[in-house]
Amino acid sequence: MNQRLWYTSPATEWKNALPIGTGRIAGMVLGGIEEERIALNHEWLCVGQNKERQNEDRSAYLPKVRKLLEQEDYEQATILANEAWGGNGGISGRPSKEDPYQPAGDFRFALDQGEAGNYRRDLDLERARVKISYEADGRYITRVSVGHLIEDCIITRIYAREEPVSGTFWLERAEDERCDISYELGDNTILMHGVFHQGMKFCVTADLKIRGGKIIPIEGNRLRVEDALEILIFINIGTDAKNELPIMECRRRPLPSKSWEQLYRENIAEHAKQYGKLHLDIFEEEPNLPTNERIKKYREGSGDATLPILYFNYGRYLLCASSANGELPANLQGKWNEDLHPAWDCDYHNDINLQMNYWPAENGHMEDYTEALLRYLEKMIPYGRDAAKKLFGCRGVWLPLSTDIWGCATPETYGWSVWAGVTAWLAQHVWWHYEYGQDMEFLEERGYPFLKEAAVFYEDFLVKDSDGIYQVMPSQSPENRYVGGGELPVTIGVSSAIDIELIMDLLSHCIRAAGILNIDADKIAVWTEILENLPPLQIGSKGQLLEWNKEFEEVEPDHRHVSHLFGVFPGEQIDPDRTPELYAASKVSLERRLSAGGGYTGWSRAWAACLYARFGEGDTALEHIRALIGDFATESLLDLHPPRIFQIDGNLGGTAAILEMLLQSYFEELHFLPALPKCWKNGRVSGIRARGGFTVDMEWQDGRLLKARIVSVKNRNCVIRTNHEKYSIQDSWGNPVKFTMEGSKLIFPMWNDRMYFITVE
Repeated sequence: MNQRLWYTSPATEWKNALPIGTGRIAGMVLGGIEEERIALNHEWLCVGQNKERQNEDRSAYLPKVRKLLEQEDYEQATILANEAWGGNGGISGRPSKEDPYQPAGDFRFALDQGEAGNYRRDLDLERARVKISYEADGRYITRVSVGHLIEDCIITRIYAREEPVSGTFWLERAEDERCDISYELGDNTILMHGVFHQGMKFCVTADLKIRGGKIIPIEGNRLRVEDALEILIFINIGTDAKNELPIMECRRRPLPSKSWEQLYRENIAEHAKQYGKLHLDIFEEEPNLPTNERIKKYREGSGDATLPILYFNYGRYLLCASSANGELPANLQGKWNEDLHPAWDCDYHNDINLQMNYWPAENGHMEDYTEALLRYLEKMIPYGRDAAKKLFGCRGVWLPLSTDIWGCATPETYGWSVWAGVTAWLAQHVWWHYEYGQDMEFLEERGYPFLKEAAVFYEDFLVKDSDGIYQVMPSQSPENRYVGGGELPVTIGVSSAIDIELIMDLLSHCIRAAGILNIDADKIAVWTEILENLPPLQIGSKGQLLEWNKEFEEVEPDHRHVSHLFGVFPGEQIDPDRTPELYAASKVSLERRLSAGGGYTGWSRAWAACLYARFGEGDTALEHIRALIGDFATESLLDLHPPRIFQIDGNLGGTAAILEMLLQSYFEELHFLPALPKCWKNGRVSGIRARGGFTVDMEWQDGRLLKARIVSVKNRNCVIRTNHEKYSIQDSWGNPVKFTMEGSKLIFPMWNDRMYFITVE
């Protein structure tokens, strides 16, 4: 159920096309009738002119900026901070030195056929394939495309039930004054070479295999197929990003000799190893309508309770298709981009966007696909060390607000760049990978070393004031400003709420990790002392959580970011039991921001949905999912940022929100169905992961938990937050399991080789 996007006409623009990918390469299938276009990308393909960029020493500015902040001269502090650490790009008038992510070009073909009828275009999420089918000239023609995860190439099959098919096939790339294109043509191969001036080289190969008929080279970049009973096209892309000839990357993946049937079956099986780990069903009828019509009706207020489930499944598919064999994490558009000059360079934005891409990875049972993110962070460490020293005179690692495939830690968004919170925020994903999986080897060898290095920066960067309180100077609340901060787009101030929350998040995880590993008692003492002397989070005159260290007047009350609510979600510093006043104030802040007109981008609407799920308000969270789909999605459900710019973060943030509605596990305590919308009255989910090493299946009826199954990766106690229902627990062999109650918390012991079945009576 809700595993298919389908349409009765071709895509009229790239944004409405259907994505496929292997993580390394990607394609967007438009499904044209007279002419098909598959737009191509390679995760490493960028202009490639700025790989070696470095920072200058700017550390002498730090005491000057801090003095201005102490004097509360925020306007001059903001100007000087940007002069020091704003870098290029942004509003500097200087070009950014980030290398823009680039399209590889298009694979196109035109078949010899008459008028088409009974057209259908669909993306099967479980089979990871796009299929175009129609009738023409008395033939039933199918065109199936996959991002093949084993062969690591894009494969298209054209077939007309043993009827002959003819057509012309070619590669091309949009005219680009920065890039020279040339072609080679073989008996059954089209090879397109690209060279960016003083930049990256790349190639695209299209190899044709046919059964019956013949292939005829024509012109400089075209092959003609005549009277084939089956046509297979194998598309690959190579770059010189790793200092090798682009064609060598392609040659490492030779053409398979397998039949289409075998290729198709094995790709489904490989995809299922990750995508198939989790299943969600809502027991409501799925409308038998094309997806674009479902979206239209949903926007108009239809009661389609299951369209969000399709959106959820699509989000998991997108992360799979942009991650599987990838070496790089998903960027602002995953791995799909058609623009020569993409918005924000289609880069990595590290003040919400990259993080949101991976919000659903751990609990959504796609933890293996966080590896590209983890490797990318590890690759950035030497760049971050250099930046911390040169920019601020600190040890540890400083990571930039935005960067590109190279992972260089240079500020490149003047007006926005001055922020010290990125390292701590990305470190949260390192901790999550341990927290959900409980992999001690990962924690010891990779996780804790990264956390510790991130913490060292804040040990040096924080400054104690006259009251003995550690202040963050300079600080910002991305990407917001307040009255009195001048005309630059972001105000630089002191100890924003998010910076305090991020440091709390990082250092508390460092302390836990060191305790688990039984090491670094001296560091635990240092981190504990810092935590005990951070500025307290504050509540303002309207009952709201303050975003900055004082109750400044907001320039944009409707700002798209709600950074000060990090501690609610995705953090854990603001909690209904541990900090109830701050929790209530956070809800007031969110309501005020939204009532002023906030949530006007796809990703910010997704964050609102996540926050309301954390607040336990499932119906409100679902209303934001409705807006995410109705107001910020293309016909192919790709998320949009105004003005109609595809950004994948909203898709993945929406997926995370639905996971948050179904199961929360803060502090390794399981909370079943904490924000279940009323319209999801009956349903089930299997394979959802929880902090502490748990995997959970649940079924519910009439909005209440009916039964659950829990497995754990280690021997431990399981804590369940209840609503005082009556529970019974059995193990794998049907033996009753004793439990205790501490208030509303149910506690019982688990062994890692057993399943435990929970029944609510």
